[in-house]
Amino acid sequence: MPTSDANNKADRLYLLKKMFEQPGTKLRTSEIARRLGVSEDSAKRYIDELSADGTLPLRKDGQRWMLAEDAHIEQLQVRLDYPEGTALYVAGRLLSSIHDERNMPVITSLAKLTDAMPKLLRPHLSALIAMAEQRQQNSEDRSPVFEALAIGWLRQRKIRLHYAPLHNNKGPFDCMFSPYLLEPSGIGHTIYAIGHSDPPGKLRTYKLERIEFAKVTDEAFTIPADFNGPDLLARAWGIMYGDEEPVTVRLRFSHFATRRLKETLWHPSQKIKDTPEGSEWTATIGDMIEIENWIRGWGADCEVLEPLALREKIIDHVRRQALIYGISSTSVQTSDKPDAARLSRLLGSQGGQKA
Repeated sequence: MPTSDANNKADRLYLLKKMFEQPGTKLRTSEIARRLGVSEDSAKRYIDELSADGTLPLRKDGQRWMLAEDAHIEQLQVRLDYPEGTALYVAGRLLSSIHDERNMPVITSLAKLTDAMPKLLRPHLSALIAMAEQRQQNSEDRSPVFEALAIGWLRQRKIRLHYAPLHNNKGPFDCMFSPYLLEPSGIGHTIYAIGHSDPPGKLRTYKLERIEFAKVTDEAFTIPADFNGPDLLARAWGIMYGDEEPVTVRLRFSHFATRRLKETLWHPSQKIKDTPEGSEWTATIGDMIEIENWIRGWGADCEVLEPLALREKIIDHVRRQALIYGISSTSVQTSDKPDAARLSRLLGSQGGQKA
C-alpha cells in the first residue's frame, strides 16, 4: 500500500522536493514512487518536470537519484504562529482562486502550509487545493514565468523577457528586466512585476500573462535607493501608478450606493463627504486606466464630477451603451421616478437618438 496521503499533483511535487532537503540523500525511482503513492513512470515524469525547470536539479548515481553537484534547494526560513499561518493560507487561497492561469508555485506553497496545519484540517484543506489545481489544469501554464520572476527578484538577477503588450503598434519585444517588486492585483486577477526594463531604459510594470518567455541570467542588479514601491502603489488605482502627476478624482454616489461605498477603503487617499443625494468621493490617483471599469461597475449610481477628461470618457461610454440597447432619454426609468434631466446631462443633446 502507498505510504503517501498525497491526493493531487501539488502535494506530490511538494513531497518529492521535500525528500531531497537533506544533503546526500539518494533514492531509487521505486522508492520515490512508493512514497508518492504513484507508479514508477509517474514518479519519473515528476522528476523530469522538476529537473527540467531547475526547481529540483537531480542526477543519477547508479540506480539512485541525488542532487546534482553544487546544487542545493534554496528555501526561505520562516516560523509562523497559528494566526500568521492562517493569514498566509487565506492569502494564498485568494490568489489561487482568482488566478486564471496555471501557477504551480502558488499551489505547492499552499500544500506546504497545509502540511504544517493541524492534522484534522489537512484532508479538507488538501481537497480545496486539489480543486484550485483542477480549475487551472487546462489553462496556460505560467509557472516557469512566475518562477523566473520570483528567483530574479529574490536573488536580484536580471531576467530576459519576451513581452507582448496589449496595445502596442510595434508588437512583442525582448528586454532585460530587473524586478524590484511583485504585486498582486485583485482588479486584474493577476500578478504584476515592477522594475527597470531595457529597452526602454525606464521603470515599467509588466503583467504576468503578457510575459511569453522569462529566463533568469547571471547578471546582478541593485534596487536603486530612490525606488519607493509603497509610494508608487499609494498613488495607484490597483497597480497602475502612471508616469504623470497624480490627479484628483471626484465622484458623486447615490444614496443607494453610499452604504456599500463606505464599507471598503478603495484607495489610501480617499475622502467621503455626505450630501443630500448620497455622497461625494475623492481620491488622488496616478493613472486613470484601471479606475474607469470600477466607475462603470456602479452604473447610474455613480457620476464623475472631475477630472473632465475622465467624465467625458464615461459619457462617451454611456452614449455608446445607449445606442447599443436602443435607449432614448424618454424611455429610461429609475426605481423612484424618471430622471430625464440627469440622463440628458450624461448623454448630451444627441445621446437619446439611435443611429
